[in-house]
Amino acid sequence: MPATPRPRTPEWPPKSAPRLFVEGTLAEGRTLQIDGQQGHYLAKVMRVAPGNAVILCDDETGEWLSSVSEAGKRSVTLLVEEQMREREAVPDFWLCPALLKKDRFDMVLEKATELGVAAIHPVITRRCVADKLNPERAGTIVTEAAEQCARTALPSLETPQKLDAMLKGWPADRLLFFADEEGGRPAAEAFSFAKYPERGEGAHKAAILTGPEGGFDDAEREAIRAHPLARPISLGPRILRGETAALAAVALWMGLAGDWDT
Repeated sequence: MPATPRPRTPEWPPKSAPRLFVEGTLAEGRTLQIDGQQGHYLAKVMRVAPGNAVILCDDETGEWLSSVSEAGKRSVTLLVEEQMREREAVPDFWLCPALLKKDRFDMVLEKATELGVAAIHPVITRRCVADKLNPERAGTIVTEAAEQCARTALPSLETPQKLDAMLKGWPADRLLFFADEEGGRPAAEAFSFAKYPERGEGAHKAAILTGPEGGFDDAEREAIRAHPLARPISLGPRILRGETAALAAVALWMGLAGDWDT
């Protein structure tokens, strides 16, 4: 007689469980009351009920399983049950993109988060169409991108800084790859050498600077190239829009010198 098959048990937590980044350090047994926009999302959009699973991250310890203990109209109470994953390791790589028009810079924030940069340092140049960034809105975009992609770490999001100030205060232990539309060392070659210092000049700490819609002006280009840690690179034979250049550079870095080989 054939063996009786075991009954299937539901996957727990289900892949459809909501994911949220929350403030404060998570720990087993901690109770959280979620209100505001996040409470509305859980209660009205996801319609969670007592016993439902919610995945939480704190950008510090990692990912935790929690369950709904109370579900109201505008707030939800969660009980943290167990840790599922530790906070992911990320390459120490910064993206320094010139500010772009709002919708285009939104894309940079979202996709750079998905790609795994450690920090985003917005830069203000002379040809930038925008010169301000709403920090609350930008932070929401970054957080939601991380939640949707099941990340356990958020990139730090810095206050926009003028190019000359950024160059003046640039850290002494970090290379600054400069995506220059007028040319430079092929990016793939430069990034490969950065991963293997024994092949030549290199550093594990690095950043890439990309320009605005109209590119850098001659004075800016001269100032960047004069910086001792700046390394002009080329992103290929075609002119790329600001958001395309930023994201193409990050993807290439992650593939050649980052953590995409794990």
